[in-house]
Amino acid sequence: MAGCASTPKLDTYELSAPTPAGGGRHAVQVLIAEPSALKALDGQNIVIEPSPGVIQYLEGAQWADRLPKVVQARLADTFQKSGRFGGVGKPGEGLAIDYQVIVDIRAFEVRVDGGDFANVELFVRVLNDRNGVVRASKTFTATTPVSGAGNDAFIAALDAAFGEAAVDIVNWSAGVI
Repeated sequence: MAGCASTPKLDTYELSAPTPAGGGRHAVQVLIAEPSALKALDGQNIVIEPSPGVIQYLEGAQWADRLPKVVQARLADTFQKSGRFGGVGKPGEGLAIDYQVIVDIRAFEVRVDGGDFANVELFVRVLNDRNGVVRASKTFTATTPVSGAGNDAFIAALDAAFGEAAVDIVNWSAGVI
């Protein structure tokens, strides 16, 4: 086919869902809402910050879906793996929910301005779905140094930082519900 432009091959990455240590089980059902994010983070591009306030995207790489969808899916998996809630789901899954976990992705990047590290910052609110009152809110920040070079090393650091934040979110949420 003459005139067809070829699209560059992009490696596609996913986050993993850690398994938090067990704790007391709550009978409540929790909904993990799709996180909000600024446009720079609300896509499949993986953010690199070469200097403070400058955003670039990791060349030759992308997330498996929009970052908010990936974070939502893996956070829901982490809540489920904890075994601490009666039910965990996402919108449209038919749960009669007691609480919503609402996340704002404030940072999700690899900083490469010397001493490369992944930085994840998630602002979380636990909302009582029965009366619309925010039960608690907190900012979770995790940083992980990049070990090695290249895209795989950057993603491994982001995955580790997200995993740390996800476990902290589950533990904190179980404590405030």
